[in-house]
Parts: sequence; structure tokens; C-alpha cells
Amino acid sequence: ATLFTSESLHFLHELISTFAEEVDRVLLLRVFRKVHLDLSGDLPSFLEETTYMRSDPTWRVLPVPPRLQKRHVDVGDLAPCDTKRFIDALKSPAQGIQVDFDDGNCPTFYNQIKGIHNVVKAVHNQFSNVRISQGPVLMLRPRAWNMTEPNLMVKGKQAPGPLFDFGLIMFHCGKMLHENESGPFFYLSKVESHVEARLWNKIFVWTQEKLSLPLGSIKATVLIENILAAFEMEEILYELREHSAGLNCGMWDYSASFVSKFGHRETFLLPDRSRYINMEAQFLHSYMDLLVQTCHRRGALATSGMVAVLLPQDQHGVTYQTIMAAVNRQKLFEIKAGVDGFLVYDLDLIEPMQKLFQHHTDGDNQLQQLRRDVIVTAVELVTMPEGGVNYNGLKYNITVVVLFFNAWLSGKGLFFYKGKVEDSATAEISRSHVWQWIHHQVQLEDDRRTVNRHIQRSYLTVSLFLALTVLCLCVTIFFRDKQRLQTAAQMFLEVVLMRRFPEFITTYLSQDHTFLSCTGQAMALGHQSNL
Repeated sequence: ATLFTSESLHFLHELISTFAEEVDRVLLLRVFRKVHLDLSGDLPSFLEETTYMRSDPTWRVLPVPPRLQKRHVDVGDLAPCDTKRFIDALKSPAQGIQVDFDDGNCPTFYNQIKGIHNVVKAVHNQFSNVRISQGPVLMLRPRAWNMTEPNLMVKGKQAPGPLFDFGLIMFHCGKMLHENESGPFFYLSKVESHVEARLWNKIFVWTQEKLSLPLGSIKATVLIENILAAFEMEEILYELREHSAGLNCGMWDYSASFVSKFGHRETFLLPDRSRYINMEAQFLHSYMDLLVQTCHRRGALATSGMVAVLLPQDQHGVTYQTIMAAVNRQKLFEIKAGVDGFLVYDLDLIEPMQKLFQHHTDGDNQLQQLRRDVIVTAVELVTMPEGGVNYNGLKYNITVVVLFFNAWLSGKGLFFYKGKVEDSATAEISRSHVWQWIHHQVQLEDDRRTVNRHIQRSYLTVSLFLALTVLCLCVTIFFRDKQRLQTAAQMFLEVVLMRRFPEFITTYLSQDHTFLSCTGQAMALGHQSNL
């Protein structure tokens, strides 16, 4: 009743009608680029047609508003349908909150509507002891281009998920956020090219005109989560130069994109992620260095990924100290590379990470770190780390994907496993690993067995036992829970044994009849709208 007024539905209709064809066009362009890479065997490179843009030293993005100048620590993966965690984050000392309708959220209709409604309540100061102008800024993250909203039809087609999320939030919150000098600010997921950034910029300009907001009111941080986007970072900033809040680098979606684009090529075989893939690996280190250099050269903020670990309650125990030492070492590495901020999941990590910034940087950000020492080549961006695969790595990946599928079938976008939060990004890299290892018949380092369909079924039995054990620690297992886990296991086998790699695990899940039937009850709570 709050969200779907006649005025908001008219606004959504106009927004989606105006841009739906262009959304379809950029998705077709992705397919075209993928086909070209597959047929030609080429590798991505810096664009020749935009050399003039990269070589022009004069242009810069517009400065961000005061509340975005200091972005040391944001809370990440926060699905706003989780009201308690949302309010806890609003009362936290973080600089920002990644209000996540994407990686950390399961997009049932109920979750989307409840999440957007909670955002509206927060912006209009309807939560006790929370003022939008005083707490962390809301960094609103709509779904990515690959997602649709099946409960809203516009001119006979399902609405693009990001336009549904963005449109409702802007209609109900845009003016209020602007008046309180607290937004509207966004994260843009899975952008693959400057053409997609140009489309977002057109959407921003159109929306500001419709809502009578000044040009440049909207600011957006683009997540560079795709290897192709890494070659167009400067162009992406240029297209959004009036609306840019900078770029962000994230390890897992970015690594998984290599499999999506080049996974059938044996030279792009990714080794076990727990042992060989971190921000110190050359292909990730080069990507982060280039992102920082590009952003700071153009006056934009550069942020890095999320600390996914969960801290033990005993702050004096050995485990706590060991975890904190590892987190401090990794994040100090990123701070020294010049990043202006990053994200954490555990709210107890906010203050320790803020102190890390205070001890090792001066001022609100590191825009003065121009990184003129950095020279990143195209070859460095696509050079895979060396390393192999072992039994534990395979078992871990299977368990993560099965438990993630199980979480989605339960209407949740993430789960906790072995002291970490796992979301669609970690499930993405895990299923990418397994698909690729089967596709290339990789041998395990432990016993030289080949990773294939048969070994998957054998290890899946072990992983199912582990998954049931994890669930048993949390809740009483009922028959339907076991049944759902078995369904998740079958979905896992389907997705890793496909001949062609499904580009996005979230697309596969959101269109799968199993997910749709499991979430039907939740969807029935909302009205099916047909514009």
C-alpha cells in the first residue's frame, strides 16, 4: 500500500518503458562480445577508439558531497529485508551501509518489497533513534542487469530488476535523501562496459529531471566485477563523471568472471581459491593498483572488497587474535595500495578497521595517492596464478554452493560457514571452480584422481553430510529441510555439469522452476501488477 501508489506505478511505467529496450541492447552486446571472444580466441585489451579519452589529462569527475568524502568502512551485504540487522547498522559508527538488493539478498517478491519499504521508513525517520542525516549513508545497491522482476509486467515484458528497485527507491526517497544531504547514493553491480555506464547515466539524468532534482544529485559507485570492465575503468568514470562516487574492486565476482568469459580455455584454469587466490595474487594486485591509479587520477574514490569473516565473541582468545591479525594484514595491504575504504560484514569489525585507517592514513581519503609508480599491462590483468586443486578445496566449493542453493530456496541471500559469511559472490566463484575443473578434467594433487561427474557425486555425498551437520547446529532438522537440501544438491549437479557455463548463478536460480515454486507463497503476499 505504501509503495504501489498510482503515482509510483505511473513513474515505474514511464521509467521502464523509456529504458527497457536499451537494457535489452546492452545484454545483447554482452552476448556479442562473448561470441566474438570465443570465435576469435582474442583476449581483451584497452580500447583503441577511446584512447583520446584516456590520454586527456584535463577531465575529472565532479567532487562528491561532504558525506561521501570519508568512506573508510561501509557495512556490506546488508539485505534490508532483515529489519533488525538494518536498524543495528543504521545505529553503528560505519560511514556507510551497502543496502543490498543484489549479492547478499534473495530476490523473492516479499524480500524486495519489505526491503524497499524498510529503506523508505529509514529515509523518513520512522525507526526510533535513527536519523538519516546523522547515521551512516545509505549506499543503495539495486539488482544487476541480468535480473528481472517477474511480478511486474510492463508492455507485456517482465520489468528489469534494477529499474524496479531503483525506480521505487528514487520515487519514494530521492527528494528526502537530497534534502538531508544524504543521497541518493548507489552501488552499481556487474557493469561490464562503458556503454552500460552510459545507460545508467542516462537513467540518472532522466530521473533527476522527472523528480525535479538538480543534475548530479545522484552519485554511484561502480563495482568493477568483470574482467572486461577492468579494461574500461577510465571510460566508465568518464561516462558517469557528473554522477560518479568512484569505483570498487571485489575479489570473488571478478575472479569468477574469468571463468564466465574464458573458462573453456585451459590457459585460464583457476587454482584453489583458499590457497592461491587473494588480493596479493598478481592478476588481482594489478587490477587493484590500476583501479586506484585510475580513480585518483580522475578525482574519484577507490574502494575495495568486503571482510567476510565473523569475529568470535571472546576477544581475548587465541582464535580472535589470529583472525584479527589476518584481517589487519590483508586490509593494511589494500590501504597501502591507496584504497579509500572497504566493507565489513561483522559490525564488530567497524571500529577496528576505522582505527587501521586512522593509524596508516592522513585525512578523510587517499586521493592524493596518485600511484604514478603503477604501470599495469593488459598481460598482467589476464595472467592466472599458478597452483593446483586438492580434495579439501573441491569439498569446500561443493559445500558452499549446495548451502547457498539451500539458502536461496529458504528465501535467504547468504549463510554462515566456517566463520565466514558466504553470498552469491562466493557461491559464484565456487561453482565456477567446480564447472571448470570438470570441464578440463583436472587432477587432484592429493591422489591424482580426475575431477569428473563420478567424483562429483561421491564428494557431493560427503558435502551433503557436512551441510546437514551445519544445519543441525543451527536448527532442528525437519523432513522438509532435508528435502530442500537434496533439491539444492540436484541443482548443484545440474549447474556444474552443463555443457555451456551459465553466466550468472543468480540468473539461473531466479529463473529456475524450483526456486519459483519454493518462493511462490512469499510472492503471493504481494499483488501481481500488470502495467
